[in-house]
Amino acid sequence: MQLKFSIHNLSVFHRQQRLLKLHELRIPAKEIMSVIGPAGSGKTTFLRALNRMNDLEPDFRAEGQVLLDREDIYQPGFDVVRLRRKVGMVFALPIALPLSIYENVVYGPRLSGVRYSKRLDELVEKSLKASFLWDEVKDRLKTSGLRLSGGQQQRLCLARTLAMEPDVILLDEPCSGLDPISTAKIEEALTELKDAYTIILVTNNTKQAARISDNTAFFLMGELIEVGPTKQIFTAPREKRTDDYIVGRFG
Repeated sequence: MQLKFSIHNLSVFHRQQRLLKLHELRIPAKEIMSVIGPAGSGKTTFLRALNRMNDLEPDFRAEGQVLLDREDIYQPGFDVVRLRRKVGMVFALPIALPLSIYENVVYGPRLSGVRYSKRLDELVEKSLKASFLWDEVKDRLKTSGLRLSGGQQQRLCLARTLAMEPDVILLDEPCSGLDPISTAKIEEALTELKDAYTIILVTNNTKQAARISDNTAFFLMGELIEVGPTKQIFTAPREKRTDDYIVGRFG
């Protein structure tokens, strides 16, 4: 099994409060790992620790090791810009830019120095196909991305992330505001994408985690309680707290 992330003794603090405590976690490459747990359990803090987005907030600090392809992303002098290109992120609320569909997708590559129109065209088609949006928008790429439905905008945000050609895709409740049809399309896209990407999905929908993830991690009150193959977590969890959450006794 090839590992993408190997995490050791990670703690994340905001001022003097510890928001996250995690002793050991290994995330395999080219699989989907779902992260579940009630509100305030540290799921989003964990996700943002993997591409150091917590650094953008004042008074955050992290201790411990997060190894990405055996390289510690918290070591002094680590190139955070390169990290965020390698580890892309899709947020809960779709944020389409006030630009055309085409320009939304190529926004990141242009900033990174991609100038050739043929290469940009290739990235647009490839990314929109991978996010299961191409057939719906291929004849209106010059239309504003803001005119798409909420579900389409979320897939556009996924395409925008894919256009940067990352190794890892982080998703923070990407289906929280979507209807069942849009949710199904996002899930279908993620299932296809895991052949080429490592995907880490924070979700409040335990049924979604059970449907599409290979492994599942359960967080509670800022700590990793249990992690394992999704089937085992949902049918025979080792921890009673995991079972209580999955069957709905709390959360």
